[in-house]
Amino acid sequence: QVQLVESGGGLVQPGGSLRLSCAASGSIFRLYSMGWYRQAPGKQRELVAQITADSSTNYADSVKGRFTISRDNAKNTVYLQMNSLNVEDTAVYYCGAGFRQPNAYWGEGTQVTVSA
Repeated sequence: QVQLVESGGGLVQPGGSLRLSCAASGSIFRLYSMGWYRQAPGKQRELVAQITADSSTNYADSVKGRFTISRDNAKNTVYLQMNSLNVEDTAVYYCGAGFRQPNAYWGEGTQVTVSA
């Protein structure tokens, strides 16, 4: 069982930046594929960014060039650096983990609100 705890959400103005963190329990974090998902009101949860165990990354088209996912295996933590935020980025952001796809374990989520 893996426990994931997100932090770093908040209120930011359009054009601003936030960095989300997800701390994971356990000793095999380095073997997991990790992902950041988001869910806006009335919409389905979507994968925003993923980083594999060998640190390959991929991004949703809507965030390419603005968001960066990274991991620190020594700290059992995955990050999501979000720049040039816009109102469409407003959502609850969830951290996910899994051996193949990052959807076997979930955090509770952290709210990101982009508003003037």
